[in-house]
Amino acid sequence: RSWQVTYPTTSLFVSVNLSVKQFNQPGLVENIARVLQETKLSPHCLKLEITESVFSENMEEAVALLTQLRALGVQLSIDDFGTGYSSLSYLQRFPIDTLKIDRSFVMRMMENSENAQIVRTIVSLGQNLGMDVVAEGVETEEQLMLLKQLECENGQGYLFSNPLEVTQADQYISTFAMQNTQHSIQHFNALVA
Repeated sequence: RSWQVTYPTTSLFVSVNLSVKQFNQPGLVENIARVLQETKLSPHCLKLEITESVFSENMEEAVALLTQLRALGVQLSIDDFGTGYSSLSYLQRFPIDTLKIDRSFVMRMMENSENAQIVRTIVSLGQNLGMDVVAEGVETEEQLMLLKQLECENGQGYLFSNPLEVTQADQYISTFAMQNTQHSIQHFNALVA
């Protein structure tokens, strides 16, 4: 919350990974609503990241729960996309804001054109469904250049920063807020240790 006050013109959000167990806990929506109220964090500044495995048990219940979370105003991401259980026919039903391409695809895309085409297809799929797409595990300039060619606009990984403690993260945000660069805060996703 203090970063929102300090850097009001910078688009900042907090990403929280939810395990399947946490996702299925009774009262999840109420607990998140309470935390938002107590911290005075704007709901759109909270991004909940789930993996495809949350859909493996009961797809309908998962979609209903995601819809309730979305109604709070929080953002929702599918993390590690491509490694789990989601059916493409159901993907359009999920109230998801962001599709995060699993790092294994990013690593393999450099090996051959077929692997790069898989990444391009995931990027296109997410964008066509109105989602932001983030490539995870970006570690090299070569990966970044190829991702740009594949029209992936967002990345996360060691190329941008190692995980940071809060004080280091504050310096990171301050530097990029002052520089107002293109790939600054969008790629801050999950950097705070």
